[in-house]
Amino acid sequence: MKKFAALLIALTLVLSTAAMAETVTFKMGIDPEFPPFSYMGDSGEYEGYDVEMCKAVCDILGWEQEIVPINWDTKLVQLNANEVDCIWSGLTIDVLDPEAYTISMPYINNTQVVVVKADSGIASTADLAGKVVGVQLGTSADILISEGGDQAELGATFQEIVRTESYNVAFTELAAGSVDAVAMDSSIAATLIGDSTDYAVLDETLAAEEYGICFRKADEDMCLQVQRAFATLVEDGTYKSLAEKYGIDVASLCMLEEAA
Repeated sequence: MKKFAALLIALTLVLSTAAMAETVTFKMGIDPEFPPFSYMGDSGEYEGYDVEMCKAVCDILGWEQEIVPINWDTKLVQLNANEVDCIWSGLTIDVLDPEAYTISMPYINNTQVVVVKADSGIASTADLAGKVVGVQLGTSADILISEGGDQAELGATFQEIVRTESYNVAFTELAAGSVDAVAMDSSIAATLIGDSTDYAVLDETLAAEEYGICFRKADEDMCLQVQRAFATLVEDGTYKSLAEKYGIDVASLCMLEEAA
């Protein structure tokens, strides 16, 4: 009887160990200061649209979500170094090399815009000539207005491009008058401006683009699993309801168009 009990305990331990070994910890790389997609909430926990969508995906797949804040300028270096399993944080996929990375389906349409103070007298991108323009280092907007970017000619007219560690810092610089304008994603611009009438978004956009998720090239199967779970969240309404929760324009949800 004692031998049987010992055998049963040993078998239980083996099965428990095997079950633990099968648990997947999914490391989600985020920009920790990119509301409404990923940011530190008042509770001291990371939250946002992408954070909650990833958690819902992990719940479907039976994975454990681990949120890893990363340096946005070196995000691909950290992905390549296996520090994270993906970059999922309002990531513009249009500038990524599909030969070097596995890139998910786009899930949000976005534009790059310019934010100024409402009383600045800046009414168009032409008025930015000789001005100081802020941008977050390593972002799509930074790439656009830098040498070789699609808006490099416009960027060359600026007095200076001030690159900050986050858009929160860039917006603070705008409020203080240290920069005359900030080039940024329309989604985060809407969040940072909120109901304030002190700021304005220029009518001209710098670019249209799409958000998606980036994986290492070898992780195609992981990407497919995430996409299938994501599609389930589109079908059950989570995709749309979370966008509404975080104040994201439902019209930007490109997967709703495909599901229609």
